[in-house]
Amino acid sequence: MKKIILSSTCAALALTLASCGGNAGKAKTAGNDSAAETKAAPAVPEYTVLNNPTVDLSTYPKDKDGYYVIFDGKTFNGWRGYGKDKVPSRWTIDDGAIKFNGSGGGEAQTGDGGDLIFAHKFKNFELELEWKVSKGGNSGILYLAQEVATTKDGKQQIEPIYISSPEYQVLDNENHPDAKLGVDGNRKSASLYDMIPAVPQNAKPYGEWNKAKIMVYKGTVVHGQNDKNVVEYHLWTPQWTEMLENSKFSPEKWPLAFELLNNCGGDNHEGYIGFQDHGDDVWFRNIRVKILD
Repeated sequence: MKKIILSSTCAALALTLASCGGNAGKAKTAGNDSAAETKAAPAVPEYTVLNNPTVDLSTYPKDKDGYYVIFDGKTFNGWRGYGKDKVPSRWTIDDGAIKFNGSGGGEAQTGDGGDLIFAHKFKNFELELEWKVSKGGNSGILYLAQEVATTKDGKQQIEPIYISSPEYQVLDNENHPDAKLGVDGNRKSASLYDMIPAVPQNAKPYGEWNKAKIMVYKGTVVHGQNDKNVVEYHLWTPQWTEMLENSKFSPEKWPLAFELLNNCGGDNHEGYIGFQDHGDDVWFRNIRVKILD
């Protein structure tokens, strides 16, 4: 495996969203003198971390609590599509909220969709916002994300945002089947997706606004939902590695995701905040960030 850091402007990106199956490669086997074979972990494919232009956070207003207001309720100033140089057309502004207008295709993202990011890399921070989903809706809040590309058949393609980023699950728990998958509810709202369930599970029904909080400080991460802390964990520790090994992002199932998430935030432990296109209607508003450095 070879990692490349590529400096590029967004306008130069001509990237196609990868399928959700990832780019894990094929498992290899090795023989010994007795002709017995054992499986080796799949190789991590060569990948590129794109180093695209970012916005100057100091140009954004601060509220009375010392948070930067990164969405003004009227414009997409500072926002763009993940791996793109503009906001995809399925993302709109609706009554003071960012709205994704669902395609109904689940994770099969269309050319006018895709994930949305705020173009600044955060390290130690507290993010607060409100969200709501449509009936049966599914989305996610991503953080410490990188823009990662691989090459297949001579063509560069962007990999899904969630293979480099922990995900705060956004879900209609009552009507989306993902709530019943995973282990002990670790795919329900506000959970660390597929790893740690949110406890207590206090999400409001679809169509109602929920409060979300994500704090990242020197590796400690806390998820909050509706004024309750519901998840706490610690990045870059043996426990973090073990959780990844027991998830869908294990080195056997998805070696590229395992490598990126195990070193979440890259060498500088910083990355983008993003919202997921999962094919369903979802809204985000009152988005603000406090820097904790």
